[in-house]
Amino acid sequence: MTAAPKAETRLIERLPDVRGRYIENAPLARNTWFRTGGQVEVMFRPADHEDLAAFLAARPADVPVTVIGVGSNLLVRDGGVPGVVLRLGRSFASIDIDGSTVKAGAGAFDLKVALTCQNAGVAGLEFLSGIPGTIGGALRMNAGAWGREMKDVTIAAEALDGEGRPHALGPAELGFGYRRSGVPEDWVFTAAVLEGSLGDVKEIARLMGEIASAREASQPLRTRTGGSTFINPPGQQAWKLIERAGCRGLRRGGAVVSEKHCNFLINTGTATADDLEALGEEVRRRVHQETGVWIEWEIRRIGVPAVPSRNGSREARP
Repeated sequence: MTAAPKAETRLIERLPDVRGRYIENAPLARNTWFRTGGQVEVMFRPADHEDLAAFLAARPADVPVTVIGVGSNLLVRDGGVPGVVLRLGRSFASIDIDGSTVKAGAGAFDLKVALTCQNAGVAGLEFLSGIPGTIGGALRMNAGAWGREMKDVTIAAEALDGEGRPHALGPAELGFGYRRSGVPEDWVFTAAVLEGSLGDVKEIARLMGEIASAREASQPLRTRTGGSTFINPPGQQAWKLIERAGCRGLRRGGAVVSEKHCNFLINTGTATADDLEALGEEVRRRVHQETGVWIEWEIRRIGVPAVPSRNGSREARP
């Protein structure tokens, strides 16, 4: 008799013991603002900094690790995400203020940091209230809004490398550029030290109110969207190029280019991740055809796509 094939070892069985929580085949759609996309093989929510460091040190070298925050600027492809997805919880969300210096955990919401600074009379960080996401993501992409970026306020950051070793990073090591940092992709930010200035609580609140009103007036905030889709090319604005190419209101499946702000893609309720990504690529193609400029994605896209199988269902494609 021919021996039965040996069952393949599940990824979760290969991972080190942790004090945090593993979730196998975790759906990611509910963790993203687009509300679409596939599953991850294993989601890991570390108990604390030490638990995360131990996991990184002991994980099998062939297991990819992807960090996500609140999924505000993220598109998860329909075929899901191989390996482990990290989500940093409350133990990474502390916010401590000493004078005009703010230390915030990578899991802290940008808006919560801005509000905490407002209450403490720390000015200069109001722009964070206009960035949906967490401090870790803001560090990774040098997030910015309303004339300021993370590089303008970050004096230091802390990270763990792919083997779980801690690193203290200054501005030079962070290597900030436009919507990017120079820190290796497999490093995990754990905290940032930001420098503001002492200011008047009422004036800070006024500025944050102006930011909130401007966002409400110009952006499709109450929709399933991923925020700004494309990076502004040097000296130009992506939305103007998209409008010039006639893409405002362009549709594919359940995905549409926002009529309110055409640098936003929207899931109207039935869009797949493939609909959204394909629509974005069509926008890029039309902009290049019209203007000669290739606009680049700002939204982070992770995972593998899904393709129709022979029986008409969809399956993962590497």
